[in-house]
Amino acid sequence: MLASPEASRFVLVNNADLFKPTYPKSKEKMIEAIKKLIPGLEAIAISTLESWDNGKVVNTFQGMKKFSFEVGILAIFGHLEKRQKEELKENYSIVDKGYNSFPTNIPGTAYHKAIMILQEIICERKEKKLLENDLLGHLLNFKNDKGLSLNNDQVADNIIGILFASQDTTASALTWILKYLHDDQKLLEAVKAEQKAIYLSNEKGNRSVTWTQTRNMPLTYKVILESLRMASIVSFTFREAVVDVEYNGYLIPKGWKVAPKPNTYLPFGTGAHSCPGNELAKLEMLILIHHLVNKLRWEVVGSQDTVQYSPFPVPQNGLPARFWKEPDKQELYN
Repeated sequence: MLASPEASRFVLVNNADLFKPTYPKSKEKMIEAIKKLIPGLEAIAISTLESWDNGKVVNTFQGMKKFSFEVGILAIFGHLEKRQKEELKENYSIVDKGYNSFPTNIPGTAYHKAIMILQEIICERKEKKLLENDLLGHLLNFKNDKGLSLNNDQVADNIIGILFASQDTTASALTWILKYLHDDQKLLEAVKAEQKAIYLSNEKGNRSVTWTQTRNMPLTYKVILESLRMASIVSFTFREAVVDVEYNGYLIPKGWKVAPKPNTYLPFGTGAHSCPGNELAKLEMLILIHHLVNKLRWEVVGSQDTVQYSPFPVPQNGLPARFWKEPDKQELYN
């Protein structure tokens, strides 16, 4: 571990050629998995934006929720059968409206129907013995240190939890990013310039965005980080002491909850319980912003100085906005 600014400068600046960037093994595996999602994720982003470019008013937050839900489905199931996807969407949307309500798993409830659809998908995957390298595949193949696997109910419960976690937070962050870019036209033009260079190098979008290109969007990445700082999506997070803990002369009794101090910048948490989907969330944002600024322009409708919580903070009414296709300047000159 580097213990001083001088040591950090030695490794990161003065002798950067002697050290290569790397990740812990666990994170390398995670990144390899999400790299394979890029073509599917990009197709979802393009399809989402194409549905907006007619000048009608769009509830940006709801549009982003649909986008992040589709990406969640892709990450969990891969390419899901259309019928199953539609049924899951329909019943999950009802569950989603009762986000903070008790998940009653009894016949007739939306939660129960959603679980039943997941059970069908799980059983089908098991029967066909498909060893897909998606999240569902990992859950089905998981064994703990005692060699025990997860049962179908546990797998389904994990999937419901992941769908909840992956949807509102990413959608909220993307909604704020659109607002901040709209409010700062100079910054928006700078982001457009960065993304235009990549767009042109990919033959105006005829070639897919690559993982390497997503790692070379420094300004766009800073916009994402600054947006997460300005609009804290998860306003607070709790940890519960599992035993009596003494810290700095204070006793934290077992069962008591603690939280970070105000203004602590931890958008994805940290340590062993940090958000496992943070790399996928950032990839979603980078790819959607890439296609958004290259293909569309937008105008926020009405005053957007008020924040509402649903339960995450979003601009009032989900940031209503009109979207139009960005004209190709070269075609205009011709």
